[in-house]
Amino acid sequence: MTRSDLVTQLAEQFGQLTHRDTEFAVKTILDAMSDALARGHRIEIRGFGSFSINRRPPRVGRNPRSGEQVVIPEKLVPHFKPGKALREAVDAQVPVDGVLPSAAASPVMPVAAAPALPVPPAPSTDPQDA
Repeated sequence: MTRSDLVTQLAEQFGQLTHRDTEFAVKTILDAMSDALARGHRIEIRGFGSFSINRRPPRVGRNPRSGEQVVIPEKLVPHFKPGKALREAVDAQVPVDGVLPSAAASPVMPVAAAPALPVPPAPSTDPQDA
């Protein structure tokens, strides 16, 4: 799913919002998340996951062309840890040959194929089931 797919889906779901308003809302949320991570803050969205900053220590690597050693400096990189509900929803999609059926056709997941969170069955109102 791309940003424009998300904007389109939200605009369709909330008819009272224009496409431009939805685009602005998505941009505002993503910018706020980016700014928080840039300041070193942690972001937690319950049921979805959390974003944090991990430190990659300096190390010595190799230039693949010349083979000479190169010092790679320390880096701060964003890290995403999925929440339990998201992990279970993804795990419910059993892969075929290591590839999800919807991902085999296209590298970008279509909006309609996005995995939904599991919904518990509704209690039965039939007196014979009691």
